[in-house]
Amino acid sequence: MDKYKIDSHKLMYHIPRVNDWLNGNSISPIYLEMSLSGACNHRCTFCALDFMEYRKRYLDFGMLKERLPEIGKLGIKSIMYAGEGEPLLHKQISDIIKFTKESGIDVAITTNGALLKKSLAEKILNDVEWIKVSINGATGETYAKIHGARASDLDKVIKNLSDAIEIKDKKGYKCTLGMQMLLLPENRHEVLLLAEIARNIGVDYLVIKPHSQHLLSKTTKYQGINYSKYLHLSDELSKFNSKDFSIIFRIDAMRKWDEGLRNYKYCLALPFWSYIDAGGNVWGCSAYLGDERFRYGNIYDSSFQDIWEGEKRAKSVGWAEKELNTNQCRVNCRMDEINRYLWELKHPPQHINFI
Repeated sequence: MDKYKIDSHKLMYHIPRVNDWLNGNSISPIYLEMSLSGACNHRCTFCALDFMEYRKRYLDFGMLKERLPEIGKLGIKSIMYAGEGEPLLHKQISDIIKFTKESGIDVAITTNGALLKKSLAEKILNDVEWIKVSINGATGETYAKIHGARASDLDKVIKNLSDAIEIKDKKGYKCTLGMQMLLLPENRHEVLLLAEIARNIGVDYLVIKPHSQHLLSKTTKYQGINYSKYLHLSDELSKFNSKDFSIIFRIDAMRKWDEGLRNYKYCLALPFWSYIDAGGNVWGCSAYLGDERFRYGNIYDSSFQDIWEGEKRAKSVGWAEKELNTNQCRVNCRMDEINRYLWELKHPPQHINFI
C-alpha cells in the first residue's frame, strides 16, 4: 500500500517542467535536499555519509533568510531537511522550517527522532508536509547496536512520535508522520514487531527499505546483502495494512539491489533536483560529494539562481547526460526511478501511438 509512491516517483505530476526539459529549455529544480547540520547524535552502522566526518557545522539562518525566498520564487517546490547530519540538532530548526514555508516551499524532515520533543513538535508540525523517523530496531538492544546510541533512546523516540501524533490529531494538522527501517541482518527478526509498534502508536506508515552502498562510505559491512531471502516479509507485513496505516515494503528497490540492473545509460535527472551540504556547497548528486565535477558553487558566496544558471552546472549536467557511466553509480540512488522515467521519454519504444 504505497499511496505515497515512496518506492516509485512523482515526476509525472510535473508535466509542464518535464516538457520544458524535453524541449531543451533550462529549468529550475523541483526538489532540494539540504543538510542543516553536519553533526549527528547517532553513529549508525550503515551510515552512508560517515566519510563526511560528522563535522559540527550548521547552515547560517541569516544566510538562509536571503536564499530561501529566492529559491521559492525560482519555482522550487520542496526542501527535505536531512543529509549528512541530524537536522534537529540545528538550534534554529523551528524558525528555519517556518521561514521555509513562508517562502512558498513545502518542507519535509528525515530524522532519527531523538530530538523531536513535544515542545518542538508543537512549533513545527503545522508547517511540515511529512516527517520520516529512522528506527532500525524494535528492541532497545538491537536499536542501540545499529544506531550507535543508548538502548533507552528507542523508548524516547517512540514517545516523541506518540506525542507528535497526539498534537497532530488534536490540532487537525495534515503532517504525515512515518517510520523507516533499513532492513539488515541484525534487525530482520524484528520487522514484524516494529510494524506492530508503528501501527499501535498511530503513525501513517512504516517503510521497510534495502541498504544502498554509498560510493564513498567508509563502511562496507552491508554491501553483500542479498534481499531475495527477505522478500517473503512483504506478505507477512501486509496483514498490518488498514485504511489508516500502510506498510511500504520496498520490494522493487530490493530486487534492483540484488540485480543491479538499470534501463538507462546516463544520468538525466540532475536538472530536477539538487543537494546542499552543511557547508553551503551545492551539488548535483549526493553520491558524488567531494567530486568537484558535481559541485556547482556555494550559497554563502552566490545566489542559488547564479549557481544554478552558471557555466559550471551546465557543464556538469551536460557531462552527466552524455558521459557519466551510471553502472558505477550507487544502486537505488535517489534519482533512480526518475532516471528510468526520463530515459523512457527520451528513448520511446516502437508503436507508441497504439496506446
